[in-house]
Amino acid sequence: MPDLQEPAQPITEVKDGSIVFENVNFSYAKDKDKLCLKNTSLSIASGETIGIIGGTGSSKSTLVQLIPRLYDVTEGRVLVGGQDVRNYDMTVLRDNVAMVLQKNVLFSGTIKENLRWGNENATDDELVKACRLACADEFIQKFPDKYDTYIEQGGTNVSGGQRQRLCIARALLKKPKILILDDSTSAVDTKTDALIRQAFWEEIPDTTKIIIAQRISSVQEADKIIVMDGGTVNAIGTHEELLRTNKIYQEVYYSQQKGE
Repeated sequence: MPDLQEPAQPITEVKDGSIVFENVNFSYAKDKDKLCLKNTSLSIASGETIGIIGGTGSSKSTLVQLIPRLYDVTEGRVLVGGQDVRNYDMTVLRDNVAMVLQKNVLFSGTIKENLRWGNENATDDELVKACRLACADEFIQKFPDKYDTYIEQGGTNVSGGQRQRLCIARALLKKPKILILDDSTSAVDTKTDALIRQAFWEEIPDTTKIIIAQRISSVQEADKIIVMDGGTVNAIGTHEELLRTNKIYQEVYYSQQKGE
């Protein structure tokens, strides 16, 4: 694990879901000559929906991993709710910044037990609500044992898309200030993907939502889209602005349009 230190007098409350990167450089090797993120500055208002796209190795995941402090910046700082992330109690920070990965893990146990790993005190009603938001309730209701259905270790008895939706529901149960989806609807069809985004927009408007995706359709309604390239922020704008002005975005968009 990275050598992360708890602060001497940790802050135990995250005010809101605003995020600021100030001149951030980052290297996994702590080597300033091997930076995977360079001179990154950006500001995200609480409650905004942000899309992130970029090629493989453009450091999209690295960028978001600095928000819940899975790693510490090499230079610069990351602020959440107006405070340097290094000043928070780490558990508090990570409960407020929920992250869903492409390959999140389910463990052996019932669906309920898996979901309550996000929040052990969640009521049954809260479980169902989170699953509806994540478009998981519909397939859970088809299982004979519904929410008491047993999940095999690693979730091998549910499909990739079902697994992703259960992991999104589990993250929502934390009631986070910031929700990060790192390519976590890649196994879900585009219609369900759109329904999940619509549910987020309607039901959790105050939560800051960051969506890393390969498909432009997953991010095109975002308030802002960040285009990453080679460890730097290449451009930030709306779908329309980037389609007019950004070469990388245009290339991805038109190649996907052809593909469809």
